Amino acid sequence: MSLLITNARPYGEDAVDIRIEDGRIAAIGPGLEADGAQVVDAAGLVALPGLVDLHTHLREPGREDAETVETGSRAAALGGFTAVHAMANTDPVADTAGVVEQVWRLGQEAGLVDVVPVGAVTVGLRGERLAELGAMADSAARVRVFSDDGHCVADPALMRRALEYVKALDGVVAQHAEEPRLTVGAQMNEGDRSARLGLVGWPAAAEEAVIARDVLLAGHVGARLHVCHVSTAGSVDILRWAKSRGVQVTAEVTPHHLLLTDQCAETYDPVFKVNPPLRSDTDVQALRTGLADGTIDAVATDHAPHAVEDKESEWASARPGMLGLEQALSIVVQTMVEPGLLDWRGVADRMSVRPAAIGRLDGHGRPLAVGEPANLLLLDPTHRATVDPAALASRSRNSPYAGRELPGRVVATFLRGAATVLDGKAQK
Repeated sequence: MSLLITNARPYGEDAVDIRIEDGRIAAIGPGLEADGAQVVDAAGLVALPGLVDLHTHLREPGREDAETVETGSRAAALGGFTAVHAMANTDPVADTAGVVEQVWRLGQEAGLVDVVPVGAVTVGLRGERLAELGAMADSAARVRVFSDDGHCVADPALMRRALEYVKALDGVVAQHAEEPRLTVGAQMNEGDRSARLGLVGWPAAAEEAVIARDVLLAGHVGARLHVCHVSTAGSVDILRWAKSRGVQVTAEVTPHHLLLTDQCAETYDPVFKVNPPLRSDTDVQALRTGLADGTIDAVATDHAPHAVEDKESEWASARPGMLGLEQALSIVVQTMVEPGLLDWRGVADRMSVRPAAIGRLDGHGRPLAVGEPANLLLLDPTHRATVDPAALASRSRNSPYAGRELPGRVVATFLRGAATVLDGKAQK
């Protein structure tokens, strides 16, 4: 299979042609020719490596009414992703080799992105005993990221054992940092606004205390720790301190925590209910700074689709979570690129290179260079459009960006040289 992309701007730089053959980049330069090749005109478009999401909820098996591997994969491809990590809080929980292989095979069948299962740290996400970590690592899914996301591994002794075990697998424990005894009944960020709205507050210290504990544990055992969905300024400070001392810790921030604040809760619209909650303006600015200076390694969507009955209810009974795959790159353009906090190479680093390295993914997060796998996207940075949840590929509609005008449009996505998106439309 031969493909010629003409006049693309790799990393926003000078326009060149990119020739792809047999799933790899065969040549880059001006005026390339490829007899019989499919030609894609990329005039004015920025070319970036395919995005990698460390944190996606695909809901299958168990909640196919909210999302399936296929519909989530389509949403991911439309967002410019070529690989996503599917979190373990399915039903049954992905805590055995059998379940992670099922998810992996569903991803292979969909063929739109590489679906990489995340294995549960503990059996049933209950935080009582370790799951079959070694069996999941040795399975066809080759699990290297383990997380009880949605639940914190709150027991420090169990967390230490998990770090030690996963270290031997060249894996990483991805922690949902939330001290559960501090968040009983919590509904939104703790502060003056939560008191005024009459909603139980989720204190920043609940996140920061677990991160502080776990970076000390990771440093003690020499293991890799990844912190999911960092949301507070204090968390950024702790991560910066830990990295300065050589702790092997990485962290992610979600698009919604880069853009939205707890002011959204003023509407009592449960589409804005999420865990961890939307925080203050000060926290948002600290997160952007932390992502810009590399303290936070990656943008991860925490794409969390929910069926209508789980979201369209009163705030207290609504499930936490937001859609994120299709608008993630647009949010990063608005919050990081347009203000000058990241250039296009920085975007590639935080949304492709580092996430792929954290997840130990071969073939993803690679530079746009001759000989590399042809996993890439083409973005129109000048395009602006208003988000319509009804037009999204996800099976769910709980987008916090409904009605917002956002910059950037993924025009095309290529997975190993095969177009999964062309002219903004999924090809399967």
